[in-house]
Amino acid sequence: MSQSLIQRAWHAPFLLLTLTALFWSGNWIIGRATVGEVPPIALAWWRWVLAVLFMLPLALPQIRASWPAIRRDWKKLAGLGILGMGYHNMFSYLGLQYTTATNGVMLNSAIPVFIMILGVLFFGQKLRWLQVTGVVISLAGVIAILSRGDLAVLARLQLNVGDIILLASMVQWAFYTLALKWKPADVPPLAFLCVCATVGVIAMTPAYLVAMALGSEIKWSWPVVGALVYVSFVPSFIGYIFWNRGVELAGAEVAGMFIHLMPVFGSMLAWLFLSERLYGFHLLGIALILTGIFVASRRESTKPPAPAAPAD
Repeated sequence: MSQSLIQRAWHAPFLLLTLTALFWSGNWIIGRATVGEVPPIALAWWRWVLAVLFMLPLALPQIRASWPAIRRDWKKLAGLGILGMGYHNMFSYLGLQYTTATNGVMLNSAIPVFIMILGVLFFGQKLRWLQVTGVVISLAGVIAILSRGDLAVLARLQLNVGDIILLASMVQWAFYTLALKWKPADVPPLAFLCVCATVGVIAMTPAYLVAMALGSEIKWSWPVVGALVYVSFVPSFIGYIFWNRGVELAGAEVAGMFIHLMPVFGSMLAWLFLSERLYGFHLLGIALILTGIFVASRRESTKPPAPAAPAD
């Protein structure tokens, strides 16, 4: 029975993408909470070093079996690893050093827009009005939550260098999501993630060594260790597997809409664990976000099943 449930979940893109948004919501909280405790480059580097160590025992047999395909398409895998697991995470944590969590989530919610724009400009995708409408509705929900129902709050938001860095990381993530279509079909998901994560670690290592040589240091404590274990196992290992599979099944544009669930989960987690109150604007925002996702994904869900060639 449990195996049957797992198999059904593996073919349920909306469930996988929703869980990914939940996992990544915790990652943003930790990224902001560890400011002053873990340098951003060190946090990104250790996140993926530990993630590779978690994955390697399970991924190694798949890597050996698919090595000819990995060697054949190493350029594609290297590019995806640098985009999605290397500098994207490093820029995200670096940006959070200089900006507020509110600004960070606001910029993060622009990812579906970037996916649509880059898809049209570089991937030959056609603009679907249902998806545009869904993005607009969901963005309205995000704005309702972040502004606390008061548009004057948005007028007080100011961009700084941290916001610009975060914006660059969001563009990278949008491009990574679209570029998942280049993933070799004969490389299993876990082998793909482990290889890309290893490339990301290698790409970040020079920056990590320079930062450590210049005096950056981790203030080790049990909370810091717990934070590193969480970001390496849940958002990195499990979250990326779920995201890549969700993109394969639902497409990049629909998958991008689920990024808007992160403010929803952020509000709910704060209510559950931090005793923060839920207000009417939270409920309004959640309703708008869910409506937008439904509108954007409705057309996709009525299409016949895609061919068996994976694109994650």
